Amino acid sequence: MKIQWSLILALIFALITAVFAVINVDPVQVNLLFGSVSFPLILLILGSTLLGGIIVGSFGIYRGYRLQREVKGLHAKLVHIQEATGYVFPEPEKPERGRKKRTAETDTETGNGTESAEDSNQP
Repeated sequence: MKIQWSLILALIFALITAVFAVINVDPVQVNLLFGSVSFPLILLILGSTLLGGIIVGSFGIYRGYRLQREVKGLHAKLVHIQEATGYVFPEPEKPERGRKKRTAETDTETGNGTESAEDSNQP
């Protein structure tokens, strides 16, 4: 769900930027270190937005790479500790699909014993 909201917000931001850029089409003077150049403002707005997106995206890719490398290191450390101690993780119990797993404790709590209806009517 978070990815969907991020995509919707990114599209809204792109639409606002595009409308803002289309309104501002006048040429502007850009002073660089070695001289000055005249560009349409629409190109500067779209170029700046694109450059900002590339910078943010590259930081996100770098962060993902760094986290993935850390996970691999921690997994290797976990395997080393398991081999040194002989510890094995217990397998989690998986309930049957579509049905809750019933235990004797839950049967007694809810009053659903293993007795049949005919047995409970006898004195």
